Amino acid sequence: MSRFVQLHLLVSYPPSNLNRDDTGRPKTAMIGDANRLRISSQSLKRAWRTSDIFESTLQGHIGIRTKEMGEKIYHMFLEKDAPEKKAREWAKLIAGQFGKLKSDKKTENNQDLHIEQLAHFGPEEQAAIKILVDKLSASGTDPIEEDLKLLRKSRQAADIAMFGRMLASSPAFNVEAAIQVAHAITIHKVAVEDDYFSAVDDLNRGEEDVGAGHIGEAGFGAGVFYLYLCINRELLLENLGNDAALTAKTLKALVHAATKISPTGKQNSFASRAYAAYALAEKGDQQPRSLAQAFLKPITGGDMLERAVNELTKRYKNFDTVYGACADSRYQFNVETGEGNVHELVKFVTE
Repeated sequence: MSRFVQLHLLVSYPPSNLNRDDTGRPKTAMIGDANRLRISSQSLKRAWRTSDIFESTLQGHIGIRTKEMGEKIYHMFLEKDAPEKKAREWAKLIAGQFGKLKSDKKTENNQDLHIEQLAHFGPEEQAAIKILVDKLSASGTDPIEEDLKLLRKSRQAADIAMFGRMLASSPAFNVEAAIQVAHAITIHKVAVEDDYFSAVDDLNRGEEDVGAGHIGEAGFGAGVFYLYLCINRELLLENLGNDAALTAKTLKALVHAATKISPTGKQNSFASRAYAAYALAEKGDQQPRSLAQAFLKPITGGDMLERAVNELTKRYKNFDTVYGACADSRYQFNVETGEGNVHELVKFVTE
């Protein structure tokens, strides 16, 4: 099995605001002395991890990332008719195994049951928590130290295996990410524009007051994005407990999500959903490298997608010339030319 698989995707998005900055405008990056639209890797991974594709393909193998597990545990105890005081006390003890609890004084909205940082709970840990809740509710006695050893090196959570986990207070249970996702950038320069919009009050029929019931503006941009993923298949297999079948299912879900799932930002306003128009997969044990350098000089003019594909092809061939073969094998599909398909891409990545 080749250690690395690299995916290079081109996705064309119409006017959209998929990933916003702190002012509500699309995120950008200055590359090659040109302003580009940008979609953060966090935004991409979140969209894939919570997608219907992951849910259906990896059912039972998805973790929960939250600060509020303590509150969920508290309600689990109450449903088991545990005394309220004990339910709160035990929920804090359990949640505290996964991170530092917020101050006991922050009782509003049960914030005293929350931990300070997001923690990713694998299926095994969720199952262990449920067993302990049942045990304490039935016995009515406080947990012993052994009961509270709930942290696990999860071998069933595909999302943790792919994207990693960091527990600052319990580094022994950290998981190194087997899949690295770059920030997506447009292959051409982009100017972020503003959409000035108005909304009419349906019940306002007066002749004198005929103005808008609301006015506002929203930033947007459009472009062809380059996405890069690096998959360490050996590490993914190790993270999943050497379960080859689950590893294959995980890679299948990832390929389908990465090529079909768009970030959710402002989708109701722009309906900017898109599939990848081009995909290049490279497989081998060689040191991975992005092909983003192909777009340091912004693509201009017509036939933008065709030119982008040509630039990617030129770049990986030039890398091969300079460094030697950077991959043992490659596979691509191209929507514009009708070459290849996503099912063959999945087969290439998983085998």
